[in-house]
Amino acid sequence: MAVNPLMLDLPESFESRRLLIRAPLWGDGVKVNEAVAESIDRLQPWMPWAQALPAVEESEADIRRARIQFLERKDMRFQLLSKETGMLVGCSGLHRIDWDSRKFEIGYWVRTSCEGQGFITEAAEAITNFAVRELQASRVEIRCDSRNTRSARVAERLGFTLEGILRNDARAVDGSLRDTMVFAKVRGVEFSPEGD
Repeated sequence: MAVNPLMLDLPESFESRRLLIRAPLWGDGVKVNEAVAESIDRLQPWMPWAQALPAVEESEADIRRARIQFLERKDMRFQLLSKETGMLVGCSGLHRIDWDSRKFEIGYWVRTSCEGQGFITEAAEAITNFAVRELQASRVEIRCDSRNTRSARVAERLGFTLEGILRNDARAVDGSLRDTMVFAKVRGVEFSPEGD
């Protein structure tokens, strides 16, 4: 059924056990910049946007673009905030949205001081549930460079099915050709229409 995504009234925040997961807001640039600065060495091998540390103003401009895209339903970035401390743990979101088929791709990164604590697995599970319940997702994907084993383990822990590996699929940030692992959950197989 055709949908005008601008007409969808969606919550801009929801929670998991330890996280407040919310849409970007004006002023978030400082927190994002701080987290990126702490984590730049860990992000550089995987994230094209992390090849140089941005100025705070650049991070704020990026947040404002993300806010507009969220409101337009073109891309849905989420800030991951610790409910206990308020610290930005990382960012995630639903990307490469196809509203006709209700397909969404989850992306994520975690700040270095929060690695290994299960925050991204927790966030990705909550975002998958959000996509199923609020967006009536028919397909949710996680894609990653085949060399990014930490990212692949998130998909595996959450029960996503490895559908295949796209060989020489894209250029990695180092310029080499990379293979892309495609994990997915689909309606009627890994989740029910009601999101149970």
